[in-house]
Amino acid sequence: MTQTAPPSPPPSGKRMLSEQVHARLRDAIMRGRHAPGDALKPQDLAKAHGVSLAVVREALVRLVGEGYADRLPNRGFAVPAFSDRRWQEIAEARRTVEPAMLRMSVERGDVDWEARVRAAHHRLARTPPYAPEEGDYYTAAWAEAHRVFHRTLLEGCGNAVLLETFDRMWTASELTRRWSAQRDPGRDGVEEHRRLEEAALARDADTAAEVLVRHLTLTAAALTEPPSGQRRER
Repeated sequence: MTQTAPPSPPPSGKRMLSEQVHARLRDAIMRGRHAPGDALKPQDLAKAHGVSLAVVREALVRLVGEGYADRLPNRGFAVPAFSDRRWQEIAEARRTVEPAMLRMSVERGDVDWEARVRAAHHRLARTPPYAPEEGDYYTAAWAEAHRVFHRTLLEGCGNAVLLETFDRMWTASELTRRWSAQRDPGRDGVEEHRRLEEAALARDADTAAEVLVRHLTLTAAALTEPPSGQRRER
């Protein structure tokens, strides 16, 4: 007779509080309520959230592990800065890995992959990127549709290890996408995504890879150039 494992014990009160504070802080950072470079002072956050210092520190350590906060040399915490070298390193890694994966998808993807790409693009195109109740940053629904579209494009490669690498890089670059959109609001992301879908489904690997490289480059460039309203005419 097969024995079933006993149910996992419910999370402790401290763990539940830590998860709640982690979710709130992550959302606040993602929506710009804690701006790039801002200090995240445990004492102030504990008071603001009505929890203990230990709960806040646990949440902050988790955010550090996810890349949404930095631990400072004096044991404090802060939101990462625009100028942090890691963003350009992540962008370089994505420009190296993802176009190669896209080429593989174009070569290996079957008809079912084509259908998934078309459906994912349709969902992305029909999902409003902004909503008044979610503030100035794009919505959670659009962010998920965006992730699904990019991942679906690459799933035709059929390589689970590469797809896991994509997942890690995508999570690591979430802040840069949000900051980039704020600093370059005139960018035509709709057209960029349309061209990606078009080239992939046309089985034009060279054009698809070229469009993807430019797409990723523009996201990273917005962090190193002045905001679009402050750029000089070229």
